Amino acid sequence: MSRRSWSRDAVIYQLYVRSFADSDGDGTGDLLGVTSRLDYLTDLGVDALWLTPFYRSPMADGGYDVADYRDVDPRFGTLADFDKLLMEAHARGLRVIIDVVPNHCSDQHVWFQAALTAAPGSPERQRFHFRLGRGEAGERPPNDWQSIFRGPAWTRLPDGDWYLHLFAPEQPDLNWDHPEVRAEFANVLRFWLDRGVDGIRIDVAHGLVKAPGLPDVGHQGTTLLVGDETPFFDQDGVHEIYREWRSILDSYEPERIAVAEAWLPNVYRTARYVRPDELHQAFNFEFLGAPWSAGAYRRVVDSSLEVMGSVGAPTTWVMSNHDVVRHVSRLAAGVGGAAGGARAASGVAAQADLALGLRRARAATLLMLPLPGSVYLYQGEELGLPEVFDLPDEARQDPVFVRSKGTELGRDGCRVPLPWSGSQPPYGFGPAGSVPWLPQPASWAESSVAAQSGVASSTLTLYRDALRLRRELVALGDGELRWLDQPGDEVLVFERPGRAGDPGVLCAVNLGSVAVPVAAATGPPLIASGPLTPDGLLPPDTAAWWTIR
Repeated sequence: MSRRSWSRDAVIYQLYVRSFADSDGDGTGDLLGVTSRLDYLTDLGVDALWLTPFYRSPMADGGYDVADYRDVDPRFGTLADFDKLLMEAHARGLRVIIDVVPNHCSDQHVWFQAALTAAPGSPERQRFHFRLGRGEAGERPPNDWQSIFRGPAWTRLPDGDWYLHLFAPEQPDLNWDHPEVRAEFANVLRFWLDRGVDGIRIDVAHGLVKAPGLPDVGHQGTTLLVGDETPFFDQDGVHEIYREWRSILDSYEPERIAVAEAWLPNVYRTARYVRPDELHQAFNFEFLGAPWSAGAYRRVVDSSLEVMGSVGAPTTWVMSNHDVVRHVSRLAAGVGGAAGGARAASGVAAQADLALGLRRARAATLLMLPLPGSVYLYQGEELGLPEVFDLPDEARQDPVFVRSKGTELGRDGCRVPLPWSGSQPPYGFGPAGSVPWLPQPASWAESSVAAQSGVASSTLTLYRDALRLRRELVALGDGELRWLDQPGDEVLVFERPGRAGDPGVLCAVNLGSVAVPVAAATGPPLIASGPLTPDGLLPPDTAAWWTIR
């Protein structure tokens, strides 16, 4: 009899390590800071942590430019600090997932440094994508590919060769047709699995393999979205790689899992990454990008459950991460789709009504948590934190901001260090008097963990209570979801039947503009994102759960 995977219903908390907790006062979050706050995460009620990259890195892209995949950057600590974090997390029943960045490395990686000193056509350059340019003197890039971080995806060396970088020039793409690249990452996986990590999150999982010949996209000069169909994303060859990785993961006990970060055109393409012999999970970016609409959410929920179920995989639910505008601000502006990302940050800022956004974000949380599958939370969403749009230009570090010459705000606004306590920066993020790597808003004193703890109406209390109820009452993983009659076009009502003898949960979410009755509800709600009306109606931008038997 096969064992049921913990990944089918886990609540996983994303830690942007640089901005979580600073143990030594240098302004940068670190591994010992994470360890010091593990009890907070246990009390919150999550099952696992996902740590963003902490490897040696020049930090050209916040650590996603890796110079050494087997060591900890001194900014974040040491390998001994990582081992301590892992031991302490496991002692509390928390699993740990780490980021693996296989599409590209840092230009400071030993392989790329060797390629720079080697001649064109050398074996050292074959681990990357080096090409001759177009034009009489090779002065034009080899093809029309554009960087996700804006501008051409090619940089020319003094010897005339061009190299490919789908992101920043400091992040050269690796050539996954080269056997040394495949062997190296298999060994990197084993290095961290041998240390005891419980899983990996694969950055740009859809980008490793490029179409043979590196053909033109065909619309040179346009800016591509990450989910667009291109010769450099979602090629069939990636699936062979993940079958190899799955065999490595399956060779370990207890179970180790992998989750794909793959921005794809639709859920059908995403499902190919989680077939039984490939990865365990893939992020559900369609859910993250859905606008504030009952019809949009229901379509995403139905298609996600149907398509992922067809390959035997759980779906995932996620509202925010380190690459998109925080959903309090997105929902305040009624924005969905690609506008959730850095490209539209300025437009979201102009429209944001944060009181409305917080009401909707709290309701969206109660919509998300009882859905079948696994949930990802991004640090600070349990505090109701909005995007920080007004960072000074000189503080911004995101290559999107730099390469767009300031025309796009980039992703720094969702990465501002967390407020833990106190009335002024650094709000307990680091020792008193320390200066966080990004400035924190003066208004965040009232949003800190200390300010919200024990306050019945706070967003932190809502998350703690909802996560406790999710664990106690809802049939998760492969459990059934039943849609019920709705009292309006912009209302969602569904039930999650309990397991044998256990109560289930009725969830109702009002995404409309008028208060509505919930006919199937009886008695007071177990939990609500905001107060119901005196006569028991569900107000606009509000969600609630009730017990059913």
